[in-house]
Amino acid sequence: MTTKFKFRIRTPNLMAKIYVVYNYGQYNHLIQRTLRDLGVETKLIQNDTPVEELKDLDGLVFGGGPTIERAGNSSLYLDELDIPILGICLGLHIIAEHFGGRVDTGNVGGYAEVHVKILQPDPIFEGMPETLKVWASHADEVKEIPEDFKHLATSDVCRYEAIRHPKKPIYGVQWHPEVYHTDYGEELYRNFIEICKR
Repeated sequence: MTTKFKFRIRTPNLMAKIYVVYNYGQYNHLIQRTLRDLGVETKLIQNDTPVEELKDLDGLVFGGGPTIERAGNSSLYLDELDIPILGICLGLHIIAEHFGGRVDTGNVGGYAEVHVKILQPDPIFEGMPETLKVWASHADEVKEIPEDFKHLATSDVCRYEAIRHPKKPIYGVQWHPEVYHTDYGEELYRNFIEICKR
């Protein structure tokens, strides 16, 4: 199936500086484009970029990719950067494992439409309905979330579709908000931008 992409209009009032960590996923460039079109100062950076070069950011997005073993300095960024972080697919897995959760093979593989249910209110889902139609891969998924993490969303094929750090604005979602098939994907990125501006 060919994935269509949304084309968005720039909205300068949302300006922030948010970089996208390239973890070798096919949609990483589209995440960067989405943020740029929403008025964000952004660029795609290699995942071995020294942490010292990222100290002036308002936020960071961990892009998807094939394996945690190729995630470079992503765990270091979680330790050293006191900024909001959003993990997409593999980015979610990186966050979960870093803080003591467990990732394993999912019961459903490949990219497909999934209906996600939001379990509790959170700024990342501001203005969004309780149920979302999203585009996601579940070849790998979070099986156990870290202690005290908030369980934000679920689906029939994956229990942990979205999580949040208990104290910090660190989020992970299993799905791809940046692709055409996902409803309210732009709104999720807008909400993350607003979180980064606080």
